Amino acid sequence: LQEVKTFKICPTLIFCSSYFFIVPQSRAALSLLGYCYYHVQDFFNAADCYEQLTQIHPEVEEYKFYYAQSLYKACNYSEAMKATFLLDSPAYHTKILKLQAAIKYGEEDISGTKSLVEQLPSDDPDSEINLGCLLYKEGAYEEACKKFIGAIQVIGYQPDLAYNIALCYYSMKQYAPSLKYIADIIEHGIREHPELSVGMTTEGIDVRSVGNTQVLHETALIEAFNLKAAIEFHLKNYDAAQEALTDMPPRSEEELDPVTLHNQALMNMDSKPTEGFGKLQFLLQQNPFPPETFGNLLLLYCKYEYFDLAADVLAENAHLTYKLLSPYLYAFLDAMITCQTAPEEELWPIHCASFLLLNIFKVQEARHKRDDEAVKRAVNEYDEVLEKYIPVLMAQAKIYWNIENYQMVEKTFRKSVEFCNDHDVWKLNVAHVLFMQENKYKEAIGFYEPIVKKHYDNILNVSAIVLANLCVSYIMTSQNEEAEELMRKIEKEEEQISYDDPDKKIYHLCIVNLVIGTLYCAKGNYEFGISRVIKSLEPYNKKLGTDTWFYAKRCFLSLLENMSKHMIMLRDSMVQECIQFLEHCEIHGKNVPALIEQPLEEERMHVGKNTVTYESRLLKALFYEIIGWNQ
Repeated sequence: LQEVKTFKICPTLIFCSSYFFIVPQSRAALSLLGYCYYHVQDFFNAADCYEQLTQIHPEVEEYKFYYAQSLYKACNYSEAMKATFLLDSPAYHTKILKLQAAIKYGEEDISGTKSLVEQLPSDDPDSEINLGCLLYKEGAYEEACKKFIGAIQVIGYQPDLAYNIALCYYSMKQYAPSLKYIADIIEHGIREHPELSVGMTTEGIDVRSVGNTQVLHETALIEAFNLKAAIEFHLKNYDAAQEALTDMPPRSEEELDPVTLHNQALMNMDSKPTEGFGKLQFLLQQNPFPPETFGNLLLLYCKYEYFDLAADVLAENAHLTYKLLSPYLYAFLDAMITCQTAPEEELWPIHCASFLLLNIFKVQEARHKRDDEAVKRAVNEYDEVLEKYIPVLMAQAKIYWNIENYQMVEKTFRKSVEFCNDHDVWKLNVAHVLFMQENKYKEAIGFYEPIVKKHYDNILNVSAIVLANLCVSYIMTSQNEEAEELMRKIEKEEEQISYDDPDKKIYHLCIVNLVIGTLYCAKGNYEFGISRVIKSLEPYNKKLGTDTWFYAKRCFLSLLENMSKHMIMLRDSMVQECIQFLEHCEIHGKNVPALIEQPLEEERMHVGKNTVTYESRLLKALFYEIIGWNQ
């Protein structure tokens, strides 16, 4: 069954504690060092410098304030709050209030923050900004957005305020205005600071790190690109999401902020899962870390079926469970882990279904009252519950899928048809389970065809296995012309891409032919099936890959098994063709892994054995051995 992505990208809100920065003291090298540390965002060392300065010059109020502010920036909230109590100068009263409010906000003490912000002068623009942040925390995104827009009209354009507005629109799922504000931030950053090398990494230009400078922080470019990646991720534009992360000003990995590190790990999990797990595990040990890290790490453990590791993380971080996991997500993860020892247990989709029914009634009631806003809210709530319901349903179906009880999988899906019949993931997996039953190809076509036609003008956007299964379904229902037409369409698009980018590897038509070849082999027509497999991998330098080799070797192993049992005989010319094919795979498969290993396996295969070259030699040796037996 196809995995359902339920991961979250974590944006951050910029809370305005103050709009003033440290002034260097030319008389003291220590003061200058603290200033430098602060502006490269090394707040721990900056706090150490200012702590020493407060001891050397206790009469200088600025040092006490800078010390408290550095501690706050280093997320050492309790010590920062203590440091603010050392300041008793009336001149610093407003600044202290702002800093204390920021500290309380960092500690998620919303009521404490609110009481401090309300003490600020009403004409202070920072007061309006911080009230906006509090409204955002409380989930009042529209009201928060108005506060930020009002502030930007008073004090003029500032990138951090524009980011906060974009974040509010993102939280309201209004992605178009959010992207507009993000584009303004990026354009402003490129125009004002070309030295930050925005977009050069994506273009393949080798540039040095720009570092974590105060200038970079003021542009809000890092936050903007992370938010852009989040939007593209939620819109399922995964290439655009990855591009947004590479477009941001270049920094070395040790300079990355926690949010960027988290998002890089999540975006690259498919291609670099080992690195991704390492980054998320590292972030979980930091204080603070993006709150989404905990849930995403657990979900990824379950996705890769490391249920023991997921259980260990839950047990070791029990204090984070109620703080960072919603009751729904906790129950889902707990059920996923429990199902490994008690697979007969239900994953409570009926419980989710009751919420869906309730939301349907809300939508109907709002429409009856002709309340457009209520309808919009009810529809959004319904969509959110549905997105939670789908992973639960797929997890339950996967229990039966793993034991090849396809009738029960189909029965599970039929129970949810009322809610999910328009959901792409549901339709795709229904098609798969119908296909696997081998007597419902016509019904499978009814689900596969709309998926393919939806992307017919750009057919390579459809998964290769979906195209292959549809072709097989056509063949099995005597619709060979439709199968050939679909294959011609795939071939035409592949030729166009090969013309535009000759070095690019494309596997769609290859996998379609491999699956068809596998079908004929399964039906006992090995000569036609194997010849189809051989032709599908030409040219080998473009078509030979881990996935394509997996399909090809299964057919050859089945052939060898039947030959060894004297159940079939191959013509000498066909045997020679098979050996030549394996020799070609041996030549071109030196750098092609035969198996994609799980990312966290402690015992790895020998690097020389995990290649197509090694396995093709084994198959060739088996051919010679069986030919010798038969002679």
